[in-house]
Amino acid sequence: MQLVGKTALVTGAAGGIGRATAHALANDGANVALVDNLQGYDGARPVDADSLAVIRKEIEATGRQAIDLVVDLTEPGALGAMVEETVRQLGSIDVLFNNAAITWQRDFFDVTEDEWDLMHRVNARAAFFCMQRVARQMVDQGNGGSIINIASIAAKGFRETSNAAYAASKGAVVAMSLTAAHALGQHSIRVNAICPGVTRTPMMLGVFAERSVEREVPFSELETQLNEMIPLGRFNEAEDIAAFAVFLAGTNGRNITGQSINVDGGLVMH
Repeated sequence: MQLVGKTALVTGAAGGIGRATAHALANDGANVALVDNLQGYDGARPVDADSLAVIRKEIEATGRQAIDLVVDLTEPGALGAMVEETVRQLGSIDVLFNNAAITWQRDFFDVTEDEWDLMHRVNARAAFFCMQRVARQMVDQGNGGSIINIASIAAKGFRETSNAAYAASKGAVVAMSLTAAHALGQHSIRVNAICPGVTRTPMMLGVFAERSVEREVPFSELETQLNEMIPLGRFNEAEDIAAFAVFLAGTNGRNITGQSINVDGGLVMH
């Protein structure tokens, strides 16, 4: 229970990794601000509009406080309102789990300019300005904090990534995490990136469904092929990412910053 009295803000909270991490942070004592854009982004798959409220009620049932906020993270003005409302209702922001992202299956030659721009707007630009705005709040509070950015092993050359634009956007997340760790260390704010491998989430299942159609290979066969590539023999579950996020958020991770750490069963070993 390292996070009692702390507040965590989780973006992409209605999705698989976000939902699991929100629960894990609450189970470790944190109050949680659940943030998502339930309409999706310009054609990206929308999330069930009831998801945030359901997760909020689940967390409240454990005795923690929770709020749910529908926010377009690509709009800088909305980020200020998000932070102000979180602080107004929950008192502070001590942990940022910066997770919101989109992707879909595309061959190298099929990525369009619009798709490139959209993925970078959501996965990289929004991630940076969310981190920047929350970091300002942490500096003002004067108690340090932990920022956990969700990147991907796609940023490190994983060949089965969904597309090149996604990989590039997640490479930007790794680079921004390093820069932020240098800039914010003087304020006792730690910044790290988690690089998940293939993780069983609605977004990943959507990518695999598209890939199954594209390659004319049954979904189950694709899953078997990929599991055989993983040294530990299985996909991530969302809870695997959540458990590591809790470690980085709490005092156990108090001297870790500027790292991009793979959680992938050994798919990429560096």
